[in-house]
Order: sequence, then structure tokens, then C-alpha cells
Amino acid sequence: MTSDDIPSNRADRAANRAADWAVACTTSASAATSGPASASGAVIEATGVRRRYAGGFEAVAGVSFSVARGELFALLGTNGAGKTSTVELLEGLAGPDAGTVRVLGHDPFRERAAVRPRMGVMLQEGGFPSELTVTETVRMWAGCTSGARPPGEALELVGLTHRARVRVKQLSGGERRRLDLALALLGRPEVLFLDEPTTGLDAEGRRDTWELVRALRDGGTTVLLTTHYLEEAETLADQLAIMHQGRVVTAGTTAEVTAARPARIRFELPQGVPAARLPLGLRAAAEGRLIEIRTHRLQESLGELLIWARESDVRLLGLDARSATLEEAFLDIAQSASESEKVAA
Repeated sequence: MTSDDIPSNRADRAANRAADWAVACTTSASAATSGPASASGAVIEATGVRRRYAGGFEAVAGVSFSVARGELFALLGTNGAGKTSTVELLEGLAGPDAGTVRVLGHDPFRERAAVRPRMGVMLQEGGFPSELTVTETVRMWAGCTSGARPPGEALELVGLTHRARVRVKQLSGGERRRLDLALALLGRPEVLFLDEPTTGLDAEGRRDTWELVRALRDGGTTVLLTTHYLEEAETLADQLAIMHQGRVVTAGTTAEVTAARPARIRFELPQGVPAARLPLGLRAAAEGRLIEIRTHRLQESLGELLIWARESDVRLLGLDARSATLEEAFLDIAQSASESEKVAA
């Protein structure tokens, strides 16, 4: 059983839009002013956090991490890893069974009225009144938001100006995601939670959203991102953590997470040149004439290969050398975890 298998989990999140409207309307008048984050200086901080569901299933098993002001932090993991359950605790939708959560120095569950007006939340699924137009939806949310942007400005930010008079039910899936983002940005949040923000967007829409998120981060907004698009995390994140079975298995910058994985050199040997002629120091896997070298010494190995090719008068066809990607690191972690589970079973 995973956290995504719990019936109430996804349904509750789909209903949270209406709940957020109610909370925003009752707290906007008493919105807290910007102040210190936590004693550690972090804007978002989770320490030894645990969350259990009925039946004893532990979806979050001692997670700890922190996010500095103006930093974009990506929380990654396979389905059922505990990302959604963790983010719900950070958003204040539930309290942890153990450990502590702080957002802007406050407990987001017990002190929700102090935190919610300073927070923007983009859920996986927004619960919009389908008969309202896009502008009417934004105006309704703006009426419950302290210091809200003008509706037109919010729609322009996400590229929905041309759909302002269209009813929500007529929007495409990608357009609904943009509307969700517009609502999350209405209150000029200090902390922004983005849950799968580019799902359903085409390549151009995804890139536009990336540029907007970068601009928000550069302007001082602290962003926590969950995404299944590893290229998205690799492109945007200052720091990231990868979860598996409710635990953080690795964390750091993209470079730090990928550093432990070997780089790759690929090329094709000309006809008549056997792979056995390669330098002994370069361990290679051969598939016909296609050669792949895995190495933790990319620069040195590539230099050795090029010297050998020059001295041997061999042309390396389609030469491609690159460091490990975040996707490779992610898949390696997932595979290693699965193998460990099989051994344990």
C-alpha cells in the first residue's frame, strides 16, 4: 500500500480549493507581516517528520530538510514515495504524527492563519466552479486575498489574457493548470508550493512556466516544487531531495546528486577497428561498432580516448561525452531501492 493508494488522499486534495477559499477569506484581514523565518534561518523546515494513515501505514518516515529564502527546492520520488503526504504537512493541511514542520517560522497547521496569507499553493487538481469565466474565478479568489494582484495582471503572468471571458469548463487541461498558477500567485506569496505545475502543458507552455518560476525565485520567492519531469527539476532547482518509501534517500544540488554516478562516453568505431584496440584503462561495453564507456573520470578518460584515436589514426564517429543526468541518478536510486526490497523480502 502506498500513500497514493489511500482513497482519501487524492480526493481530499481535490477538495482543498474550496477549503482554501474559506481560510483565505477568514484570515486575509489579519495577514502577518513578513518577519524572520525560523531560528535556523530557513523559510521551510521539516525535522524528523512522520505521518501515518489508518491501518498503521507510514507514508512519511522521518523526513528532514530545509529550504532557504529565495531558494527553489525540488522534492522528487516515485509514485507512493510520500511526496504528496509531505507537502500536505508543509501546506498545513494536516499535522505530523511526529517531528516538527515550520514555514516562515510558524507551525503551518496550528498557526495556519499566520502562514496562509503569505503562501501560494498550486495543487495537482484545482476545484474550480465550472460555470464561472476565467476572470470571474480570479476575481472571486482575489476578493479573499490580501493585497491581491489585479486579475488582469495575474492572467497576463500565466498567458491566459486571451481566455479571460471563457468559462472554466471550456478550458483545456493545460489552461486549467495555468489558471491554478494564476490563483497561487494572486497574493504575491513569499512561499510558493507548486505540485506538478506543468502537467498537461505543451513544450512552449512548459518553458514559459519555467521562466516565470525563475523570475519569482530571483525576486525572492521561496519555491517548493514537486514534479515527475526530471528535466524540470534539473533546470530549475537550487537544491533537491529524492524520496523513496517515505524517506529521503539522497539530497543536495543536482551536481552533488549526480556526482556519484558515472559519466558516459559514446561513439562508433569505423568498420574494421575492433573494440579490443581501445586503451586497457577504458572499460567499454560494445554493441556492434557502438561503444559506451562509463567513467567517474570524465575529463581524464576523454583525454585518454582522444590521444589514442589520434595516435591510432582512428576517427570516432558520433562522439558524445556527458556527465550523469538527474534522470539517470533517479532511475539508479529507484532500481537500487527495488533490488534491496527484493533481497529483504
